[in-house]
Amino acid sequence: MPLPISAALAARVPLARRARYLAANNGHARAGTDAWISALVGSGITTQSAHPDPAIRSLLNAVFEAWTDEADSDGLLDFHGLVALAVHRLVVDGECLALMLHDAAGRLRLRLLDPEQLNGAYHVELSGGSRIVAGIEFDEAGRRVAYHLFKERPGLPLGGSLDMIRVPAEDVIHLFRVDTPGQVRGVSWFAPILLRLADFDAASDAQLMRQKISALLTGFVIDPAGEAGGFQGEADGEGGLEGGLEPGTLKVLRPGQDIRFSDPAAIGAEAIQYLTVTLREIAAGLGVPYSALTGDVSDANYSSQRDARVEFRRKAEALQHALIVFQLCRPVWRRFVTAEILSGRINAPDFEANTAAWLASRSMPPKAEWIDPAKDVEAEIAAIGAGLMSRRQAVAARGYDVEALDREIAEDRKAAGALGLDFQSAPVAINAQVA
Repeated sequence: MPLPISAALAARVPLARRARYLAANNGHARAGTDAWISALVGSGITTQSAHPDPAIRSLLNAVFEAWTDEADSDGLLDFHGLVALAVHRLVVDGECLALMLHDAAGRLRLRLLDPEQLNGAYHVELSGGSRIVAGIEFDEAGRRVAYHLFKERPGLPLGGSLDMIRVPAEDVIHLFRVDTPGQVRGVSWFAPILLRLADFDAASDAQLMRQKISALLTGFVIDPAGEAGGFQGEADGEGGLEGGLEPGTLKVLRPGQDIRFSDPAAIGAEAIQYLTVTLREIAAGLGVPYSALTGDVSDANYSSQRDARVEFRRKAEALQHALIVFQLCRPVWRRFVTAEILSGRINAPDFEANTAAWLASRSMPPKAEWIDPAKDVEAEIAAIGAGLMSRRQAVAARGYDVEALDREIAEDRKAAGALGLDFQSAPVAINAQVA
């Protein structure tokens, strides 16, 4: 059950800070975060034009692809790297903010912001039914019209300014998962498992201490006469101790004395089982496969791994299209195309009359790798042959544009023919040799 809106706003910052600590210091938390980034972004979500004219599509795609290297206003990442970083903050903090800026030449630039730069403690009732909730300004109809941001991120070493600026909502990308109607801010995806992760850390530390104690092999001297040194030891003539419990200590025994060694208990199966069950609960709460969280595939087989990956892929695809594409990729594409046309770098005399066609786009996530790709390719070929899916759908699922792929295939075959190469007969020859 999702948190109520008021509870989510109150708990958002503490949850995000604890999740940041765990993602930075707990290996399993980091692995779970990386699993989501890999599933949602991978090598990059490709956004391309859906204009009905092939020539215009090719032009827009080429211009956008060239721009991806210049997307970051800080010059540290390309566009796909920015998306990956935004998803990282989405998983850990529950949300990510980005400003759509323009340089002196009118080119679009993106700047990612820390979520704490949006003043979550700013709540004001405005005139005419408008209001500001958690730093976000809504009009009387409940539409987002502006974001109230700190000029600098709070907590900077040199003392960040607490002055705020009002930024129109059309210039801000607010990426977060909507868990309940009317939600204002995002909540960390680690919220359901923060306590479990803390319990797992405590249990792991306890077992580690138990292992350290078990490694302390100690000998005990048994003296029937009762004259042996005590635990605290007694000084000898040279300043040393006659007795002690230091690991590996050897004693010279007197006649009649005996020595026995400690036999500390080893870690039992119940402790290992508890840690394993806890990790499975953490994986389920974060929504990632157990093997992705732990790297443990010792008890897995083909069927179980494929079932886990298929379910994880379904969840990732739903978030890719309903969340990342809708909230991030599509607004960036529309702003980029509009900026290029208005600056005159793209000639579009019918832009005002056909705005929807110029701004239309489709985003293609990267191809997800399967455990046995040969079987999946055979299934795709059978589905295309039976009319259950189109070739365009199959190619798009692999993260490629079918038109660009067809051009590459035609160019490859033309070049191979000019050189007298025949790659089609190679598999036949190999099969014949194997037979």
